Amino acid sequence: MNGRSIRINRVPATITAILLTLILVYFLNFHQEERPAIYGMLRSDNPNRVNLRKMLIAAIQAAQRGGMEVLGVARSRQLKERSKGKTDEGVNDPFTDADARSHCVMKQGLQRIFPRVMIFSEEDKEHCLDFNSFDLDPTVLHETARVPDVAVNAQDVTVWVDPLDATKEFTEELYEYVTTMVCVAVSGRPIIGVIHSPFNGQTAWAWVGNSMSEYLAGLHPTKHEENDPIITVSRSHTAGAKDLARNVFGDKVQLLTAAGAGYKVLQVVANNASAYLHTSKIKKWDICAGDAILHALGGTMTTLDDQMIDYGPQESPVNTKGLLATLEKHAEYMDLLGKYRDTHQTKQR
Repeated sequence: MNGRSIRINRVPATITAILLTLILVYFLNFHQEERPAIYGMLRSDNPNRVNLRKMLIAAIQAAQRGGMEVLGVARSRQLKERSKGKTDEGVNDPFTDADARSHCVMKQGLQRIFPRVMIFSEEDKEHCLDFNSFDLDPTVLHETARVPDVAVNAQDVTVWVDPLDATKEFTEELYEYVTTMVCVAVSGRPIIGVIHSPFNGQTAWAWVGNSMSEYLAGLHPTKHEENDPIITVSRSHTAGAKDLARNVFGDKVQLLTAAGAGYKVLQVVANNASAYLHTSKIKKWDICAGDAILHALGGTMTTLDDQMIDYGPQESPVNTKGLLATLEKHAEYMDLLGKYRDTHQTKQR
C-alpha cells in the first residue's frame, strides 16, 4: 500500500518536471526570436557589430602584452636599433626590436578577435609572419570597474595602436617616458583609451561616459590648486613650442620638457602640468588614447585651431595642426593663443 502510494505521488512530480522543462524551452526560444531589437544593441552576436566591452578588455590586454615585449627586449639589451630617418626637426627617429615585437603581439592579437575592424599601428610596415603571437581573452576584466555590454557597427570603429611611444628615450634608457597605447574611436571620436607604462607596470584606461581604471582614478586629483601655468612640451620635437608657450602665457609660465605623448597626457591628468602643447605635426596613434582619457575626465584635446581631431579611417593618420590638451581652462588658453596669433600676424604685415 505504501509502495503504491509512493509510485502514484511520483508520477505527477515527473510530469510536472517535464512540463516545466517544456515551458522553459518555449520561453527561451520565444525570447530568442524577439530579442535582436533590444539584446542585439547590447551584444555583438551580429558579425558586423563589435562589443565595446570586449574591445576595452582586449585593448588593455594588448597594451600590457606589448609592454611585456618591450620589457623583454630592454632586459636582453638586444635592441637591434636602426633608423627610420629623421623628424621634421632633424632628430633621429629610431626603430628597435621592441617596437617590432610589441607591434606584432598588439596588432595581431586585436586583429584575430576583431577582423572586421580597421586597426592602424605605427609599425604597420613591419612583417609578423614568423612571429609567435598570442590570443587575447576579452572576457575578464581584472579590476573592480563595471563596464556595460554595448555593441556598435564594426565599420564605425577605428583602432589606433602605438606599440612603443618614446622609442628614442627607450634607446637612451629613459624608461619613465615609455608607454604602449591603444585607442578605440567610434565614428571618428575617441571613446576608449589605454596608456600602459611597462616599466612601472601601471595601466591608465578610460571608456568615455562609462568607467576608468583604478590607477587613473587615483592619479587624477579631485582638487586643483591655482598656480602659474605649467606647460609640458616635447624634449625632442620642440618646433617652437617653448617659445610659443613663453609668448602666450608670459614670464610666469613654467616649462616641463618630457618625452612621449602618452606620458605628457598623464602629466596633465596628474596635475603636474596645466596643459600639453605641441606645435608640429603628430601621428594619431600618439595622441588618440590620451584624447579619450582626457575626454573621460572632462578634459579637452584640440588642434591649435581649436578643432576636434577626427580619428576616422578615411582621415589622414597625421595631425598637422598641433595640439593643446588640458583638463581645465581650455577655452581660456585657446583665447590666449588666439590673441597672440592675431597680434603676431598684425606685426608681420
